[in-house]
Amino acid sequence: MRRSATDMVRAALHAAVKDGVLTADALPEIIIEKPKKEEFGDFSTNIAMLLAPAEKKAPREIASLIAGRIKTLPEVERCEVAGPGFINMFLKRSYWTEVLEEIIRKGDGFGKSETGKDKTVQIEFVSANPTGPLHIGHGRGAAVGDSLSRILKAAGFKVVREYYINDAGRQVKTLGESVRLRMEELRGKEITIPENFYKGAYVKDIAREYLEKFPDGQGPDIQDYACSSMLSTIRKDLDDFGVAFDEWFSERSLDDTGLVASTIDELKGLGHVYESEGALWFRTTAFGDDKDRVLIKADGERTYFASDIAYHREKIKKGFSTLVNIWGADHHGYEGRIRAILKAFGHDDAVLKIIFIQLVALLRKGVPVAMGKREGEFVTLRQVMDEVGTDACRFFFLMRRADAHLDFDLELAKSQAPENPVYYVQYTHARIYSIIGFAREKGLTLKEHFDSNLLAKLDQKEEIAIIKHLSAFEETIEKSALHMEPHKITFYLMELAGLFHPYYNKTRVVTDDPVLTDARLLFCKAVGTVVANGLGLLGVSAPVKM
Repeated sequence: MRRSATDMVRAALHAAVKDGVLTADALPEIIIEKPKKEEFGDFSTNIAMLLAPAEKKAPREIASLIAGRIKTLPEVERCEVAGPGFINMFLKRSYWTEVLEEIIRKGDGFGKSETGKDKTVQIEFVSANPTGPLHIGHGRGAAVGDSLSRILKAAGFKVVREYYINDAGRQVKTLGESVRLRMEELRGKEITIPENFYKGAYVKDIAREYLEKFPDGQGPDIQDYACSSMLSTIRKDLDDFGVAFDEWFSERSLDDTGLVASTIDELKGLGHVYESEGALWFRTTAFGDDKDRVLIKADGERTYFASDIAYHREKIKKGFSTLVNIWGADHHGYEGRIRAILKAFGHDDAVLKIIFIQLVALLRKGVPVAMGKREGEFVTLRQVMDEVGTDACRFFFLMRRADAHLDFDLELAKSQAPENPVYYVQYTHARIYSIIGFAREKGLTLKEHFDSNLLAKLDQKEEIAIIKHLSAFEETIEKSALHMEPHKITFYLMELAGLFHPYYNKTRVVTDDPVLTDARLLFCKAVGTVVANGLGLLGVSAPVKM
């Protein structure tokens, strides 16, 4: 199996330590970069400068020692020291062409690894209150959570996706009362809607639906019916968006099983709870929070935080290696109190990873789209999906870091032009299948694997650049998984498309030279395989015709 550049440097460092040339007990993180200029090699690392303080040697001296070990590696053509201590690596052509053989051999398995073997990750995402339809912010969170789940699975982690249903408390009660009031209105009664009630058109739709099914009003509890109706809408939207969950965890179940009360009792036993001003408090400041938090108010009403404690206590008990919470940007203030929960029960809060989803600004031809025409209305995920399609919707949501503000141009997302990133990437796959189809019409049969004759034919500068990019796919998935950044896959695919289309525009694939034709057809198939695998990680389709 091919070694990554990082693994090669790591092997050289271990060899240097073993030989007594370096004395480092613990190695710093190895940072590998791709130099912008070819004369600086295929890869470059500043590891010598990072080691200098501990080794008490000049960076160039350390770089020379490490480079001497790197030169002996079978994959390396040559290795040079540059500047204050950079190590530039030049790899043999065989290292690059080997990736093509691997892609064809592994097919849709190319890119998968065992990086996360024996590690389990629970990802809780979306978790929108069932008091209204999903909006575009929820959609971005859904795309990030689902794509991250796919990437982690490809990297060998066992992943459980969970949706936490907030089906208890004041907000659900308010939804029930909002529907009840609209039912009165539909019966002809003049009503006044309180300020804190839900006013969206969907509330009246639920009221109308209830009356149609139960004209006498003697049906199930209105609050339960309204919550169930909204949850069904949310499930349908997520299903159409290509998002599935392994678990749907009900907040109400925490009360039904007595977990909230027992968890508070457990905190009391640990000495983390006190009474003040008639309320019950959790001393979260003892664990790094900026202030203590109320569990039960003076009027006896329990806070949402009390449920959060019980819920996260249950998460901890399940023994996951990592807990991932994907939250909207407005939840930044919650991080301290959630981490306090883990610490209070004696756990390292490093197990918790929180990803914040920044806001989405909808644009149309660069002009902001009004977020709502009527009070209580907003742009829903369903509206955007219906207008631009699920593929474009998901791809656009994943074009930037989750914690970066996102501008989503609806007209751009619908356009069939190179300026549309998702179209540009998908067209790479479709174009390749068109080439292969054309070859078959000519009576040509695609080779099943590469051999030395075929690989020797792939010597154009553009071909080598594409092959080098293909070789980075596995490491991109690994980094995307470990850093929990699905946008890295999106960037990778956009760059691959940017390399392939110019190559296609200037290069004939089906030529008069049968061996060259075979080589380029199989080369194109390898590119198409990686594009399809990458799009699959984003939950986006890889069309064969556009």
